Amino acid sequence: MDNQNLKSAVEAVLFASGTPVEVDRLAVALNIPLEKAGAVCAELAEDYKNRGGGILVVRLGDSYRMCSDKQHADVIRTVMDIKRNTPLSQAASEVLAVVAYNQPVTKAFVEQVRGVDCSGVVANLIARGLIEEKGRLELPGRPLVYGTTEHFLLCFGISSLDELPPVPQDEENSEADEAQTEDAEPEGEQP
Repeated sequence: MDNQNLKSAVEAVLFASGTPVEVDRLAVALNIPLEKAGAVCAELAEDYKNRGGGILVVRLGDSYRMCSDKQHADVIRTVMDIKRNTPLSQAASEVLAVVAYNQPVTKAFVEQVRGVDCSGVVANLIARGLIEEKGRLELPGRPLVYGTTEHFLLCFGISSLDELPPVPQDEENSEADEAQTEDAEPEGEQP
């Protein structure tokens, strides 16, 4: 199958699926190497981006999916009579940040970081599809661990967790680190 036919096949699968499709599943279905499938998906995404239409092909981790361009969100909401989601509360944003940057994490870890009970917030984030259960730890009580979802990536417009901005350092910690660095003697010959 030539490259154009491969792109057409991937496009058809993504359109019919309506949900993210893993690149490895596409590779198996098309009987091509995983690297080739990834390249075809990336090329298809670039084609959609360059044509400037209302539909995009986006990468979400190891998957791709078709979705509408966010610039048309208001029109789509109006036509489909979709209520705008309420924004995340400060507590939900904090819990989501702890999970995103430290996953997989237990609820107890999140509560330790925040210093308050997070049961309701965690349940709300699961209901919104932003986090999900990722398994259990092999510890007494076998606590659940949580991580972010592909929906999280889509909502925040990123392809992978590697695109999250770096965690800002406390000014006090940064100043203390700089002071330690300045006080340290340079390596090499000593007088």
